[in-house]
Amino acid sequence: MKSISRKGVFFFVLFSCSFAVKQVVAFTAGSPLGFVAPRWKDSAVKIPLRLWYEKPAAQWEETLPLGNGRLGMMPDGGVMKENIVLNDITLWSGAPQDANNKEAYKKLPEIQRLLLEGKNDQAQALIDKDFICTGKGSGAEPFGCFQTMGNLSIAYRYNGVQDNEAKYTNYTRTLSLDNAIASCTYEVNGVTYKREYFTSFGDDVGMMRITASKPGMINIGLALSREEKGTVTVVNNALEMYGQLENGTDGKGMEYLAKVAVQAKGGKVTTDNNKLMVQQANEVIVYFSAKTSFKDNAFRQHAQQLLDKAKATAYNLQKQKHIANFQKLFNRQQVYLGSGPYETWSTDKRLENFYNAATPDNQLTVLFYQYSRYLSISSTRVGLLPPNLQGLWAHQIRTPWNGDYHLDVNVQMNHWGVEPANLSELNLPLADLVSNLVPHGERTAKAYYNAEGWVAHVITNPWMFTEPGESASWGVTKSGSGWLCSNLWDHYAFSNDKNYLKKIYPVLKGSAKFYSAILIKDPKTGYLVTSPSSSPENSFFMPDGSGKHVSICMGATIDNQIIRELFNNVITASKTLGIDEAFRKDLQAKLDQIPPAGRIAPDGRLMEWLEDYKETDKEHRHISHLYGVYPANLITPSQTPDLAEACKKSLNVRGDDGPSWAIAYKQLFWARLHDGNRAYKLFREIMKPTLKTNINYGAGGGVYPNLLSAGPPFQIDGNFGAGAGIAEMLLQSHEGFINFIPAIPDAWKGEGFVKGMKARNNITVDFAWKNGKITSYKLRSPQKQAVKVMLNGKLITVNTQ
Repeated sequence: MKSISRKGVFFFVLFSCSFAVKQVVAFTAGSPLGFVAPRWKDSAVKIPLRLWYEKPAAQWEETLPLGNGRLGMMPDGGVMKENIVLNDITLWSGAPQDANNKEAYKKLPEIQRLLLEGKNDQAQALIDKDFICTGKGSGAEPFGCFQTMGNLSIAYRYNGVQDNEAKYTNYTRTLSLDNAIASCTYEVNGVTYKREYFTSFGDDVGMMRITASKPGMINIGLALSREEKGTVTVVNNALEMYGQLENGTDGKGMEYLAKVAVQAKGGKVTTDNNKLMVQQANEVIVYFSAKTSFKDNAFRQHAQQLLDKAKATAYNLQKQKHIANFQKLFNRQQVYLGSGPYETWSTDKRLENFYNAATPDNQLTVLFYQYSRYLSISSTRVGLLPPNLQGLWAHQIRTPWNGDYHLDVNVQMNHWGVEPANLSELNLPLADLVSNLVPHGERTAKAYYNAEGWVAHVITNPWMFTEPGESASWGVTKSGSGWLCSNLWDHYAFSNDKNYLKKIYPVLKGSAKFYSAILIKDPKTGYLVTSPSSSPENSFFMPDGSGKHVSICMGATIDNQIIRELFNNVITASKTLGIDEAFRKDLQAKLDQIPPAGRIAPDGRLMEWLEDYKETDKEHRHISHLYGVYPANLITPSQTPDLAEACKKSLNVRGDDGPSWAIAYKQLFWARLHDGNRAYKLFREIMKPTLKTNINYGAGGGVYPNLLSAGPPFQIDGNFGAGAGIAEMLLQSHEGFINFIPAIPDAWKGEGFVKGMKARNNITVDFAWKNGKITSYKLRSPQKQAVKVMLNGKLITVNTQ
């Protein structure tokens, strides 16, 4: 960073690798602490954000994800044979069902009696017998599964080259995050071939263009296929694949139609045995259109209309519209963490080098962060479904964990980063899903707890499943609905949108009514607690010395924290909206009777349960009892230092390994606890390269060559969680003030800047730093407001612009 003095005004020149290479920031002496907001000026020079490789993908976890919030494509860039995996976020097997056990509530008093008597194992056995869902649970239809749509296979033939013998040179495969376009280029026999792919943010189709440096050199054959439930035909010189998935009853589940058509310049297009053949063309454009019957009875006509519209529009116009619409979201934010010596390395080589690099590859960190924003934009859109465990990308019929919506951290983590990433509207699909859960959750609340309000347990799907899962060890956790309400509240906290608050208030109130209704008094502590309860997916030893593992208890810490946060949010909402004064007072009275945000065990750790049980796995992947640290603001170093220290001790015992999403969660915790170096260590753990695809519940997470996170197998929550963690290391606003670089690690302190990050109260923040000290900042909001800011260790009050 270069400093020039001129008449009491200091100009600093910043160099960015994300969008602008040079930006000028001005400071004026005499303002608070000598700072004023910067003036940012973008230059015309731009360094691209891209993933790139020097060879085709050898497995799906190396392919490049493209998506427009509905459709997905993942090309492998093969030279002789290419496979493009196709997806539609709405393609699910299964169907709506009522798996509530209508008699379950009759067993609740006995379950609670057994827990009060310390017979947790017997209570758990009774739950397994009479208090879980009916039917097959999540293991089959009608619960269903997010599924791949299928594969578009392309065979390439080159003049003078025998099958499978093409010798290619100068191969490059790239995904541009700036433009949401993938490409590959290579040479065969002196001819340069180029392919370009995108899932259009304009006309809602997938597109691919193939060109060659010499005329008449493109010879390809295209085929559609699916492992099951797919029939391929040729209709009007286009490939069609139709299928109907299982629903668990009569086999008449969701329907889908995928269509592939080509336009060729030069040469000719023919059909052969349900394939499209292109010979001696100069250029080929491939179109992929698909629709499902999810909320669309006219899906066949709509798939055809999208295809016809795309074919009638020039490719370059399609590409321009796609880029412009995508960049309306992506270009809202820039991040720079300093330069490094690795920019000319391919992404896979940088990844292999990252963990043990002598000089930190901070630009790969920026790339990973911006990739998380790219994946959010690409995997959901307003009016459709939120990203599931796979985002919207899957290459299997039976995706891991059904590719569903897990409510005990995973779907929430998918959305933690969208607000600070300045992608606020991408929270709305989740808000819609949760609103749709309510009537189903009301039936579940009655069936199991004879309670008013609504509840959802651990898993859900587009069919609005709210029942307990099929095992007490994980399925009866009931914090899921309250946790979802935290995400809904976040959107209000960041946007200050009162119309949105009015819309979600009945959802929040219904959840609060449920939790308020089910609380019972624990005679040992005098607190009002949930019963039965559990800490998500974790277990402890029975204290009677029998060695039995149990999960069921009373008043798990996460329940207490979620209820406390929810009640406070509903109280605030009712005051803001000027309604429900009586209900507000009732919640306030209950707040005084529920357990505090945390209690400290004799060993100094935060207690995970109401009693100091001995956990069966000290390094368990879930760290649910630290919910009060993140996403809630119940435990902070400034307001509750003793509890914050207890959380640090809990994290030290849990360790730094796990599936990628668990590592990301720990990164977020350490960021909130203001330990930047520890948070960065967790990020480095996530960035360990892997190709493993086995189902993993313990240590061994990482990322694949395409930077998608590995549990393993692929789960996108690790990408979103780590992205949120990076944002949290750079800016926090949950304590009532904006805190610049609160958890900046030594590796990032040299110099850097952020432009366009969002803070709560609808404030857009730009800031820069050098040697770990803020050198400039700018706060913008729709209405001018006074804001508290923690600036280089001093709390000041400033006005937004």
